[in-house]
Amino acid sequence: MSATTTIKPNPNYKRIATEEAWAPAELIVRYRKLYESGALGDPGFDSLWGFYSSSTAPRPTFIREKLADLGDMRIADMDATGIDHQILALTSPGVQVFDKAEAVALARETNDILNDAVRKYPTRFSGMTAIAPQAPEQAAQELERCSKFGFKGIIINSHTHGEYLSDPKFWAIFEAAEAMNLPIYLHPNTPPPKMIEPFVEAGLDGAIFGFGVETGLHLLRIITAGVFDRFPKLQIIVGHMGEALPYWMYRLDYMHAAGVKAARYECMKPLKKKVSDYLRENVYITNSGVAWEPAIKFAQQVIGVDRVMYAMDYPYQYTPQEVIDLDNMNMDVATKKKFYQSVAEQVFKLA
Repeated sequence: MSATTTIKPNPNYKRIATEEAWAPAELIVRYRKLYESGALGDPGFDSLWGFYSSSTAPRPTFIREKLADLGDMRIADMDATGIDHQILALTSPGVQVFDKAEAVALARETNDILNDAVRKYPTRFSGMTAIAPQAPEQAAQELERCSKFGFKGIIINSHTHGEYLSDPKFWAIFEAAEAMNLPIYLHPNTPPPKMIEPFVEAGLDGAIFGFGVETGLHLLRIITAGVFDRFPKLQIIVGHMGEALPYWMYRLDYMHAAGVKAARYECMKPLKKKVSDYLRENVYITNSGVAWEPAIKFAQQVIGVDRVMYAMDYPYQYTPQEVIDLDNMNMDVATKKKFYQSVAEQVFKLA
């Protein structure tokens, strides 16, 4: 598609893209400095941002430029692909790689920048609050502050220094999210040091595979830790067709029940519901990065059409043809409207 070609608005639905990344240029500079210092000691971060923060190859150069723009260039790209509205989230790993004090300050700074953009383009952008999970109480306070901005959700870029939200020390975040009726978008990060080595050896640590494995694990840990029993109204969003979990639902139910019965693991306790029930009742799925009709329809079948929604994964996956392909899915107009528009309006309270 040429730069002057535009995918026209669809008369039957708005196209709302729900996992669209951004980052101020200053944050990318911080990533590069952190990588160059070697202080973090995280091979996943080094693999990801060692490349994207400094490489002059076309893809990382393109992504750095697009991430930093919250104005005319981004809106032009939206217009070219027929995207009516973006839900903006601070790119992975967000502020979660920094120490506690720096992360808290950076979360506040980036949220202020995002608020300015949303106020300038209220019909085109909505924001999700970036938080520092390593400081759960301050994170809850930042959610309260950003509620005054009208932000629509919370972005958490999976693990924080190798620690997972299944640990009760982080549950003040869940408590605040449930109380404020804000969904948490659990976005991928590279696998932490304890699990990444075989991924890096094969070049599979990023979006090709490692992201999905790590984030699917994270969500499953949250479920099996009993988070949704403790916070039954909490809603979590995951991208990339559910990070494979919808396709494992039968086995997850069977093996979780077997594990509980066998008392093999001290950490595996009975839940009030089946794993699949939580996936159907407490989880929303976006198709970010997976513009594939069979996968979308399968998730709609097993999770529900009211829980599957559209995302482009801009700018990491900016492929205009994918919008055309999804417009042409063999799907009735009412279901397609739910996918592109209505589910997003429901979960993010846009309407």
